[in-house]
Amino acid sequence: MRDKGFTVLVLQPIQVKAYARVHLRRAKNDKLDAVLIAACAATIDQPRIEPDDRLAELAHHLTFVEQIEEDIARFKVRLEHIGDPRLRRMVMADIARLKTRRSAELSRIVAALRTHDDLARRLDLVLSIPGVGERTAIALIVRMPELGRVTREEAAALAGLAPYDDDSGKHKGQRHIAGGRGRLRRSLFAAALPAAFRWNKALIDLYARLTARGKAHKAALIACARKL
Repeated sequence: MRDKGFTVLVLQPIQVKAYARVHLRRAKNDKLDAVLIAACAATIDQPRIEPDDRLAELAHHLTFVEQIEEDIARFKVRLEHIGDPRLRRMVMADIARLKTRRSAELSRIVAALRTHDDLARRLDLVLSIPGVGERTAIALIVRMPELGRVTREEAAALAGLAPYDDDSGKHKGQRHIAGGRGRLRRSLFAAALPAAFRWNKALIDLYARLTARGKAHKAALIACARKL
């Protein structure tokens, strides 16, 4: 459709359903659904940046790396409940094997990024940020192709790190983050934790300032991830 000149949006079903409710649309068939989706898409105001096929392919490889990391975490939990030395050696060998595979896959992704001059420059730029290692840089570049072409507020929302108000009249509700790209958010949160205590002076100062004002540890870390 993009090749034919159409602007394409990928909507969540909840967006279309909410639009239908607002307009009291109850009837449902294929033709009506098509009209409804088209009308809803026409009202959506969000970053409309063409996808990068190079990054879309690498996203599959990064998902595989993330699945390996989930397997490693499961093996580590299992290890906590195993006392038999032979079984422990087997589990530890599995963990070592998975770590080797993870490292190899990350190296392949980096090599693929560096075959393109623009992506290589973007990778080096992100790596220049104190506290951002190779794993986080890959997640940022692959999971957020809009990086550098959206506002900071839009970037925070895409990453699922934007705090949303919950106020009504005199009631001031607690702010919560919501939505966004979960895998990217987890990568940024994992990077913010050591960066806010050791590697990034700006984040160290931000964390100290927020906790001094009474912010909870996790809320301050989320703010650091958003800043990162």
